[in-house]
Amino acid sequence: MTVSSDEFIRIVNALVDVKRAEGSDYSSFSVHGKRFGYYWPRTQTVGLKQLLSEQQALVADRPDVFEEQFTSGGFGWVVVYLAGIEADELSELVFEAWRLSAPEELVAQVPDPAQRAR
Repeated sequence: MTVSSDEFIRIVNALVDVKRAEGSDYSSFSVHGKRFGYYWPRTQTVGLKQLLSEQQALVADRPDVFEEQFTSGGFGWVVVYLAGIEADELSELVFEAWRLSAPEELVAQVPDPAQRAR
């Protein structure tokens, strides 16, 4: 049930126009100047932008996998423990984080992973 760091990066790299920036202890991911995710290699966690309702639902349902990071501008950021999540679920969450930040014309270019799984 563990997603590796390489697999997480592959999921992010499948999206359009993602820019990666390196901090001292983390990487951040943006699309058109809007941040949608973080990766902390030391803790094997990622932080993803979500709707507030989704943040609350994830944390309430599986607090061993998800925790509240912060809220900002009507969005809730959630920490995801890579050891507790399947790749398909993480793909959907990463896509949603990216979708919430990307311009509509980019979103139209990338199929939703949830739709591909059906």
